[in-house]
Amino acid sequence: MTNAHTKQHLETRLRQQPGSDSQTTWRYAMAGLSASLVGLGLARFSYTPLIPALIAAKWFSASDVVYLGAANLAGYLAGALAARVVAARIGAVRALRAMMLLATLSFFASSAPVSFTWFFAWRFLSGLSGGIIMVLAASIILPHTSPTRRGIVGGVIFAGVGLGVAASGTLVPLLLQQGLQQSWYGLGVLSAVLTLTSWWNWPADARTDTAPTHHAKQRHTSTSAFALLIQYGLNAVTLVPHMVFIVDFVARGLGQGIAAGSRYWVLYGLGAIIGPLVTGHLGDRSGFGPGLRAAFLIEAAAVLLPTVSTAPASLIVSSVVIGGFTPGIVPLVLGRIHELVPHASEQQRATWSHATTSFALFQAAAAYGFSWIYANTGGDYLVLFALGGGAAALALAIDLGLALTMRKA
Repeated sequence: MTNAHTKQHLETRLRQQPGSDSQTTWRYAMAGLSASLVGLGLARFSYTPLIPALIAAKWFSASDVVYLGAANLAGYLAGALAARVVAARIGAVRALRAMMLLATLSFFASSAPVSFTWFFAWRFLSGLSGGIIMVLAASIILPHTSPTRRGIVGGVIFAGVGLGVAASGTLVPLLLQQGLQQSWYGLGVLSAVLTLTSWWNWPADARTDTAPTHHAKQRHTSTSAFALLIQYGLNAVTLVPHMVFIVDFVARGLGQGIAAGSRYWVLYGLGAIIGPLVTGHLGDRSGFGPGLRAAFLIEAAAVLLPTVSTAPASLIVSSVVIGGFTPGIVPLVLGRIHELVPHASEQQRATWSHATTSFALFQAAAAYGFSWIYANTGGDYLVLFALGGGAAALALAIDLGLALTMRKA
């Protein structure tokens, strides 16, 4: 190899080193934040405050809007399942750009009530884009990030989810003052701007380097990774009582009215903005395994808090903490996957895809299951919070039990 070729090879390797360029790393992170804001934050959470307006404008009946909301969850699950296939065919970066465009287009397509089928299809496609973005965005950015900063970078990426929650309680009501159709246009324009500004800020697709692994260690890693998938699914169950019922619990369950319930949703959104930044920093400082154990313990306490006290202070703490962990659990699980599968980026992406699928399945099952329980217990919200706390406690027990078993082995 000539000196020129050697120099070029070294320069290429240097550029590929994770964390070699701090400015570039944060540019990647902001692209990831934009993607999660468009495909996850806005595409999912902006629909909730639009529901009363859709019914009032007689675009759809009250029963129809429930099915339209479920279409997004179904699309999200489909996207999680399809993400790796799509990335393999067209490349992860192209897939991310395409999904941001698709989510943007879904807002404009939803600006007129053409038919229920038309609206259902676009809600499904918006969910599909979110599922694919969830799997791919961080998985192509974190391999280019220093291991000591993967938690905080992951936190920045998924802060977009929290921004979407916050926007659902602030931006959407402002847009609705201009009209329902104009609200969809406004969301579409915002998504288009975010898509355009992030277009050239993505890294190259993650490398597929591999390293030999001892068989026994690989067996333990597989067991730990499978347990993590179950834990992440159980965490989805933990989040459902607040994500679906907290506003209604305050408004009707406690008789405080919709305005009071909405204030707790804003607090939930504020928690969702700072949550991934805090948990990402925690993972970088303490390790992602201990960080996850702390998260499960704190979540269990926070979701059970309304069963102990419904005083304003208790509800505020519960809403902010669970709101924080809604996106905040993501950088911890991602970081843990990188610890369990430290060398093979393609295997990391596959594990994260399975984790996202597990989360989507458990979340959908819990949303429908809790709705059934609520209807068959005479509207007992506290049972739902108790079940959510139990799910977090079970996730913690699985983690501690596995650690004890591996230590004995």
